[in-house]
Amino acid sequence: YHTFEIRKSRMEKRRGTSVIPPDLAICDECIGDMEREGRRHNYFFTTCTNCGPRFTIIERLPYDRCNTTMKPFDMCDDCHEEYTNPLDRRYHAQTIACTNCGPRVFLQQKKGTLEGEGAVWTAADLLLSGAILALKGVGGYHLSCVAEGDAVARLRRLLGRPSKPFAIMAKDMSMVEEIAVAGSEEKNLLESSIRPIVLLEKRQELPGVAPGFHNYGIMLPYTGLHVMLFKKIDRPLVMTSANLPGRPIMHTEQEISHIGADAILFYDREIHQRCDDSIMRVVGGEPLLIRRSRGFVPMAIEVTRPAAHIMALGAEENVTACLLRGRHAFLTQYVGHVQAPETREFLQQALAHMTALTDFTPEAMACDMHPHFFTTQHAQELAASHTIPLVQVQHHHAHIAAVMAEYGLQEAVGIAMDGFGYGDDGHAWGGEVMYATLSSYERLAHLQYHSLPGGDLATRYPLRMLAGILGDGAGEFLMERAHAFPHGEREAEVVLKMSKHAGLQTSSCGRLLDAVAAMLDLCHVMHYEGEPAMRLESLAKRGKNILELEPSVAHGVIETKTMVQHLFEHMGKERKEDLAYSAEEYVARALAEAALVNAENLGISSVAVAGGCAYNEHITMRIKEMVSQAGMQFYISRKVPCGDGGVSFGQAVVASEKMKE
Repeated sequence: YHTFEIRKSRMEKRRGTSVIPPDLAICDECIGDMEREGRRHNYFFTTCTNCGPRFTIIERLPYDRCNTTMKPFDMCDDCHEEYTNPLDRRYHAQTIACTNCGPRVFLQQKKGTLEGEGAVWTAADLLLSGAILALKGVGGYHLSCVAEGDAVARLRRLLGRPSKPFAIMAKDMSMVEEIAVAGSEEKNLLESSIRPIVLLEKRQELPGVAPGFHNYGIMLPYTGLHVMLFKKIDRPLVMTSANLPGRPIMHTEQEISHIGADAILFYDREIHQRCDDSIMRVVGGEPLLIRRSRGFVPMAIEVTRPAAHIMALGAEENVTACLLRGRHAFLTQYVGHVQAPETREFLQQALAHMTALTDFTPEAMACDMHPHFFTTQHAQELAASHTIPLVQVQHHHAHIAAVMAEYGLQEAVGIAMDGFGYGDDGHAWGGEVMYATLSSYERLAHLQYHSLPGGDLATRYPLRMLAGILGDGAGEFLMERAHAFPHGEREAEVVLKMSKHAGLQTSSCGRLLDAVAAMLDLCHVMHYEGEPAMRLESLAKRGKNILELEPSVAHGVIETKTMVQHLFEHMGKERKEDLAYSAEEYVARALAEAALVNAENLGISSVAVAGGCAYNEHITMRIKEMVSQAGMQFYISRKVPCGDGGVSFGQAVVASEKMKE
């Protein structure tokens, strides 16, 4: 280079990676500024070029202050001097602010509203007294309380969440290690600028926070407000997303005013884009994404093969949308379950925003095969309005393709294990072994089909699934637990009759584990996605394989009824922990053996694992161990979620390959 110049931004067409950084946690230098006397002393919105909100405040390109929700806040002379000084770490920091010119913080209570630093200290006192606080974060509101029995019980009643685990925010790593076990990989994630929620094994029981589970979801402070609160609070705080079931996170003062919190701590800068906390878990030393959102979005994911311009909309639950172009994929923030109108609208907003930020024009649409998913119907509408092709991708092929695209694999034997995916035969798949390329697949083996009495009701009431597997063999057991059904014994009798008829069949790994959880009396009514299988995993952590069942695979069908019958016969004779472990062990070994036999026959050395059940550490680690012992390569997604949050990425990759053909 002959010269170096710093120029003002220009709005021009660009096609490449996103120029917008993700929202990042407050850095140590800014925390230091908050500690020192000066115009940023205890100022909650202290940021610099290395930290602070980005994606959630940008309205349009270029990324300049006038195009963000910081526009209403004119810089004071001191901030402007820093902003224009190339040697200052706040040079061209679009969120630069101080107490003289930046956003203001308020505490709203029934008795009135406080403003400024005192509002934060009063909010801390309220939390310590057992109050429930609505707290405005980076991408939306949290509901917070001290992580102690009475306050947590009140929060559960307020939200109507009787048992769902709550996320926790701890002051620092010392506090984390008092209540949970954190290895070096977990510590690195917790302290990273992403600041995700990380699942950690419990060391100390916090009553009511995660009842019946072996782990907590924990995060560290990532805004100046969080840092200030923990100056007065010396105990963990529940920090859960403020949303009603099936609805997106609340991000406006109008929305949160109806939630019923004791007080609201907010600031007067708008959040332009909702963005939930990211969630991660370390499995076998590998950090896996459960939810890819704040701290990641809108960063691009690189792919090894040049791709067509594909817009993919995901499935029905844990939805993200994906824009694939060239060698880059852009995933939206976590949207959630798109059954509710508000969440469908959020998906459309998130998609429009990401499309604008990346200057994206689709050449084809991609979606699931299920005809009744909103995402399928919306993709059909978009394809028609743009006059472009629509590519429907089988759910589990998309799961496996997401892994393959991440690692640049041309072919693999895949294990896809989850709760539900629409199959080629019209049944509910979910325990699949398949040969896959990026454009095609062949189903090689699957878990045994079982009746799904009542369809989706068998997900809500896993005792129905147990009846679908055992039939009359579970009759007396079901009648003893008829109180778990809305219509009692009458409904239990109907379920047993339904289990004798073919109807809808499922090969789902998730539903199989749900049935075992119901059999062990861990969960008879599912209150949130994955609850029965998650409770089973927590129980199995304390168990061992006592039954040593040998997997049976014949003609591509992995036998599971005999396994469930065997466990059922040992009820009351063996510890439930051991029965839970034995069930997981059987599933893992059976799927792994089916995959390895087929991989060897096909001359393939790559085994890819995906689907929501891949988060089960025992199952995934057993599969990985068997794959490695066979001299083959084990692959699992790290850049996108293993579950349905990564399906849109897989759909886009498959659609791109099909377009090339």
